[in-house]
Amino acid sequence: MKPVKEYPAEVYLNGSWIKPQQATISVFDRGFMLGDGIYEVTPYYSGKAFKLKEHLDRLQYCLEEVQINFDAYPIAEIMAEAIERAGLAESDAAVYVQITRGVAPRTHYYPEKISPTVLLYAYPVKLEGFENKEWKVLSSKDKRWHRCDIKSTALLANVMANEEAIARGYDENILVRKGYFTEGSHSTIFFVKHGTVFTHPEGPHILSGVTRQVVLDLCRDLKIKVREDKVHLDELVEVDEIFLTGTTTQIVKVASVHSLEKEIFTPRKDTVTRQLQEEFLKLTRGK
Repeated sequence: MKPVKEYPAEVYLNGSWIKPQQATISVFDRGFMLGDGIYEVTPYYSGKAFKLKEHLDRLQYCLEEVQINFDAYPIAEIMAEAIERAGLAESDAAVYVQITRGVAPRTHYYPEKISPTVLLYAYPVKLEGFENKEWKVLSSKDKRWHRCDIKSTALLANVMANEEAIARGYDENILVRKGYFTEGSHSTIFFVKHGTVFTHPEGPHILSGVTRQVVLDLCRDLKIKVREDKVHLDELVEVDEIFLTGTTTQIVKVASVHSLEKEIFTPRKDTVTRQLQEEFLKLTRGK
């Protein structure tokens, strides 16, 4: 059974805090009509933002890439207020931010002189226990557009990929483009081969994950060899471990990978995955 999520008690919409049922936008909002918007999710451990600047940096990058004129950095104060207002100042939580181009008659070009629509809210998230999870994942063809580095609200291809996995009893869908793994429908993929950690290089085919960069930094601190290089399906026979990362996923071990026909990977080890999970716990919890 799919988990059921609850609505937040209130949201911030264009300068006002209101109840979700009162939060309305125009039918001509370009986010609604065209998916013309950007979003970001920031985790809060015991009420404290984790890598806030990095999340705002990514938000600002994406806004600039699609030419939405909005300064992301001052929104940090509203994010902190969202945590307080939601009663999550001492809890694990996340803040969702969405900025669309705004309201204008429908066109395939960017309209001029319109104000962005800004939505923001905080919600509780269970961040504890990630180190005990083991995900069974599906692998399928990456059918998404060629600018996956932009965190667009237009996520239909990701949703379709994730739904395919969930409907078949898997936890995630890791995607393959021209024989090479790119990323998951909502996660970054790491492979461990002969003691070296591999992950897809940054570029238009993956999202520049904040947790991805944390893991790369941890690897270097721990003197674990890292290669930002693509891994081919045929190389799975050489892979010892696979793990996935993400803002709320954190670092999760992959227990098996499946095509639509058969199982194509089971781990031989989890040494590096466990080591990185322990260091991530120290970083986020002080444990």
